[in-house]
Amino acid sequence: MIVDDDRDLREMLRTALEHAGFEAQVAANGLRLVSSLRVDRPDLILLDIMMSWIDGVELCHALKQNPEFSAIPVIFISARGSRRDIEKGYEAGCSDYFTKPLDLKVLLERIRQVIGAP
Repeated sequence: MIVDDDRDLREMLRTALEHAGFEAQVAANGLRLVSSLRVDRPDLILLDIMMSWIDGVELCHALKQNPEFSAIPVIFISARGSRRDIEKGYEAGCSDYFTKPLDLKVLLERIRQVIGAP
């Protein structure tokens, strides 16, 4: 599941993931993610930090506190790249943290590692 309020980035990531053999869903914000979690549980969430309604760090923390969703890995993708921002991401429970602009090859390799895909 790709959660980012930037439509162009969502579609670019969806295309890259699908081209790499993954099934990808998108959500424009955390509210849409939350509303879809019980219906279509993702194997992994790619999550932006700066979004409307709830920021990605708060959303990740909430997911990790919920036993029903805590096992879903979260990888942050953010324009925020300060040491403190990255620390906040890991403190919230993310599996990894990537800064924009993205190295898609490295991101795809990390996704495969996190979900155990060949």
